[in-house]
Amino acid sequence: MITSEQLKKKYLKFFAERGHQIIPSASLIPENDPTVLFTTAGMHPLVPYLLGEKHPAGQKLVDVQKCIRTSDIDEVGDNIHLTFFEMLGNWSLGDYWKKEAINLSFEFLTKELLIPLEKIAISCFGGDQDAPRDFESAEIWQSLGLPKDRIAFLDKNENWWGPAGQTGPCGPDTEMFYWAGENPAPKIFNPEDKTWVEIWNDVFMQYNKTSDGKYEPLKQKNVDTGMGVERTVAVLNNQDNVYATNAFKPLIDKIQTLADNIDEKTIRIIADHSRTATFILGDQKGIQPSNLGQGYVLRRLIRRMIRLGKKINITKPFTFELAEIIINEYASGYPELKENRDFIIEQLVREEEKFSKTLEKGLKEFEKNSSQNISGRNAFILFSTYGFPLEMTQELAAEKGLKVDQAAFNQEFVQHQELSRTASVGKFKGGLADHSEQTTKLHTATHLLLASLCQVLGNHIYQKGSNITKDRLRLDFSHGQKLTVKEIKQVEDLINQQINKKLPITWQEVSLAEAKKQNAMGVFEHKYEDKVKVYNIGDFSKEICGGPHVKNTNELGHFKITKEEASSAGIRRIKAILENNQ
Repeated sequence: MITSEQLKKKYLKFFAERGHQIIPSASLIPENDPTVLFTTAGMHPLVPYLLGEKHPAGQKLVDVQKCIRTSDIDEVGDNIHLTFFEMLGNWSLGDYWKKEAINLSFEFLTKELLIPLEKIAISCFGGDQDAPRDFESAEIWQSLGLPKDRIAFLDKNENWWGPAGQTGPCGPDTEMFYWAGENPAPKIFNPEDKTWVEIWNDVFMQYNKTSDGKYEPLKQKNVDTGMGVERTVAVLNNQDNVYATNAFKPLIDKIQTLADNIDEKTIRIIADHSRTATFILGDQKGIQPSNLGQGYVLRRLIRRMIRLGKKINITKPFTFELAEIIINEYASGYPELKENRDFIIEQLVREEEKFSKTLEKGLKEFEKNSSQNISGRNAFILFSTYGFPLEMTQELAAEKGLKVDQAAFNQEFVQHQELSRTASVGKFKGGLADHSEQTTKLHTATHLLLASLCQVLGNHIYQKGSNITKDRLRLDFSHGQKLTVKEIKQVEDLINQQINKKLPITWQEVSLAEAKKQNAMGVFEHKYEDKVKVYNIGDFSKEICGGPHVKNTNELGHFKITKEEASSAGIRRIKAILENNQ
């Protein structure tokens, strides 16, 4: 038996001994490719270097990259598909080419993993109008002892990699297959026979796909290889599915102890989604659940887990317990998981609490409207009122043989966005959703809160966002750790002292340069006009703001913090009220 950790160590050691520098896994949020939400392959973080920039570690690299692919999310739970997976890769950035790459792959498979030659088959690119048939790779494989009948030429759908987005480096590849059957492998390789399992892929990046669909030769030829950790471990251990590997065993065991109703596919999906959600939350760039982009994918995965947990009769909050297992299992290779542990747990608990409150009602609402196909309006109500991602409604509908009017849902969603955008313009100008007496008081209290946080915690505090209703204020601010009970009390006491001092609130209009010179606080990621208002609360607070505010702090009542929590990585959130705010 070989474990995931053993395979990763063996791989890194093998290539390091052959002149490759080990580089750490990059973030799951790609920097160099705006066309995809997540890092789907090891090549994403290396795009500038594949295009010719010099990598600080040299021309020969090796890594274990964390990856997410959601394109096959509906297939998750079968024997091979995952949303999160680890990819082993060795790289040549203009150094070695096909012969050396194939020789290295062959040596690792046969000498390190001890796979017999008779269990190996190969596919190569068959050629088309964009690039010729890859005879060169096939001839190299034959020189290593692979029989001609074990090499197949396939089209671009099978033997061409990339680009990862719509444009970028790409090229033909050669794939390695392992015979997973109990009987001897057939002499002739049939790629349609699923007993042949793909375990490794050598990509020869010799083209750059342009935005107009042309394939231009790259000045620098690169080799990019990929071996999926989970799939390879399963194959080497003669396991027929990735969920049987050591990477999943603790998770699946835990889910089975929590569930009353054992359904294998459901348990697999929960296990997969828990790994993915934990790694997104624990990433260096800290994503939190939301209704946009990566945050939407994250929310969809978490809420799908929760719904499926209900389906197998898990009766208590459980997502954070699975995250604890994942953090313990992977922290040695991905220290960011341990560093962001509190954030991961807080976000999962909050999302599960939030969704669990509406899940039951949402399911009843769905049942009420499920005698026929689901209208876009009803799907949007399930989304906006009950927190059901569209895909969840589609999933529930599919279980009943129904369809969802997605076009009408999209129309409802666009209208909702327009309303939200209009509202947010008002919030930006004055920091308020409305200008009622209650919100005006809370707006002034928010200024006191920001100034108090700076005094108690330090000058690294900056406002990262705020939201004010007539009942409460919410402030997001830069701070890397949870506030202690003592710190919360210090902030509250400091604010209430200023309220009791009956400080006057005044303002003046000055240039933006003058406001900065006066050290007025502001959200400087926002674009201000050349002239700005600076509000002063006595000598305690000075802040750029559009207003309105009360005239004196004695109008505010008693300030009380009701909640302090994580908002995202490095960002904390405080919710507070003014008692007697009438």
